[in-house]
Amino acid sequence: MTASAKLRSSLVAALLASALWCAACPAHATSAEPAGDPQVDPAPCVAAAAADDADRAVVLCGRLINSEKTPRPDRIKALVARAGAYQRQDLIDRAIGDYDTALQLDPTLADIFYSRGELWRRKGDRRRALADFAAAARLNPDHPTAKASHKTLAQELERLGALMAVYGKPGFNCATTRFAVEKAICASPELINLDREINAVNAKVVRAASSDSPRAGRALQREQDEFVDRRNAGFGKPGYDLGQEMRKRLDHLLAVERY
Repeated sequence: MTASAKLRSSLVAALLASALWCAACPAHATSAEPAGDPQVDPAPCVAAAAADDADRAVVLCGRLINSEKTPRPDRIKALVARAGAYQRQDLIDRAIGDYDTALQLDPTLADIFYSRGELWRRKGDRRRALADFAAAARLNPDHPTAKASHKTLAQELERLGALMAVYGKPGFNCATTRFAVEKAICASPELINLDREINAVNAKVVRAASSDSPRAGRALQREQDEFVDRRNAGFGKPGYDLGQEMRKRLDHLLAVERY
């Protein structure tokens, strides 16, 4: 289960367990009293969120959010539940909007800052994601994932910033290359930058590993050398996709850098 999925599960569990959502409280109405306003009854919203029924959660929690009779703590929890439903529907901007409103009502919610940060990262807005991860870690220094997410994203931004200085240049000299595969890379701006990024990340992970164990650093560099050998041998053969293989290599190196 992903970190965001675990967080959604914990938030739903909190909704179900909260005494503020008193679905199990004793009833005080008599037969002569009117029925309670269905818009402020939290039970349907709670049930839909717990059942991962996104469509019903959006409707039922929306009624709770929009009712003037809903207490502030209940409105926050309904916003969190509906944000999770929007995420399952891939309506990321709406989910962010609900988290925005929840944080306006209570700016001390570390989990909500973290959840919103994950959505900003999903949208590709790394700066806002980094700010939200930092806020979550500041509010809760023991948050299980905020610090790690902040660290990896900061490293990613640092790496991207360094790469921008050499954007458009591969990890070798195009003027003197002899290999057909390298000539193909030099002819493609996308492949040029993929090659540069592969080399930059590889240098970083080899350097980090070597500081702990020279043997580990040499092993990682051998992996890179073997990738280059496979790339050179495979290029031009039927079914070989150079861009796909380079992206796979970069993904592997980023995973090594992260962990």
